[in-house]
Amino acid sequence: MNMDYYQISAEELGRGAKIPLLKLGDSGEVFYELALTMVREIEKNNAEGRRTVFICPVGPVGQYPIFVRLVNERRLSLKNCWFINMDEYLTDEGEWIEESSPLSFRGFMKRNVYTRIDEELLMPEEQRVFPDPHDVAYIPGLIERLGGVDIAFGGIGINGHLAFNEAQDELTADEFAQLHTRVLPISRETRVANAIGDLNGAIDAMPRLCVTVGIAEILSARKIRLGVFRDWHRAVVRQAAYGEVSAHFPATLVQRHPDAMIIVNANAAKQPF
Repeated sequence: MNMDYYQISAEELGRGAKIPLLKLGDSGEVFYELALTMVREIEKNNAEGRRTVFICPVGPVGQYPIFVRLVNERRLSLKNCWFINMDEYLTDEGEWIEESSPLSFRGFMKRNVYTRIDEELLMPEEQRVFPDPHDVAYIPGLIERLGGVDIAFGGIGINGHLAFNEAQDELTADEFAQLHTRVLPISRETRVANAIGDLNGAIDAMPRLCVTVGIAEILSARKIRLGVFRDWHRAVVRQAAYGEVSAHFPATLVQRHPDAMIIVNANAAKQPF
C-alpha cells in the first residue's frame, strides 16, 4: 500500500486532493463553519418553502452551541427541519443504551441541542430521528419519502469510519457503498479511541454494539461536510483525501461524491511524521 500521502506537508495539503479541503485556523473556526453551513441551508430552504433534511453527528459536537445560539438569535424556525442522527450505542442485548448515560447520543442531543432551542422555533419530536435497532429500514425509507438529504455532516474515525460504518476488508468499495442502516459490532480500535476521548481510557466500559445509518445514506446526501481537528486526524485526513478508494478506509468513498468537503483545522493539517 502506497502511503506517501503521510508525508504531505501542511502547506501542500489540499493540492491534488480527491476530496476538497478547507483549511482553517483553530477548532473554533471548524465548528463555526459547520454551524454556519447548517444555518445558511435552513435559511435558504425556509425562504423557498422547502424542508431541510440533515444527517447529524455526535462527534464533532463543537458546532452545536454555536448553532443553538444562531438559531435563537436569528429566530430561525426549525419547524420544517428533519435531523437524522447518525448512530447510537447499544447494550449487549441490542437495545439503545439509556438516554441518561453520558455516552448516549440521544441524551447528548436532548441536553445540548433540543432543550436549548426556544420551543417556538423547535421542530416536532418526530422530526428528531435516531436509527432504531428494531426498525433499520425506517431511515432509508424516511429519506426516500422526504426527497433525500440536503447535507450529511460528520467526522472521520481513526480507521476511516463514517458514522459507525466500520471497515470491511472483505467487501469491494462498490459493495460497501451499498450498505444501509444496520446494527453492527464496534471495532476494537474505535472502542479504544472513543474510550480515550469519552471515558478516560475505560475501554471495558465502552459499548460493543451500535446502530448506524449506512454509508449508502451518507453518500446519497446532496452535500457532505466533514470536520477534523484532532492530532490523529493528521494521518486520517490525508488517507481520506489521497488514499485508494476502498472498504478498508470508508472515508475514501467520499472521493466519489460530487459535492463533498473536509474542513480541517491547523492542528489536523500538520504533517503526521
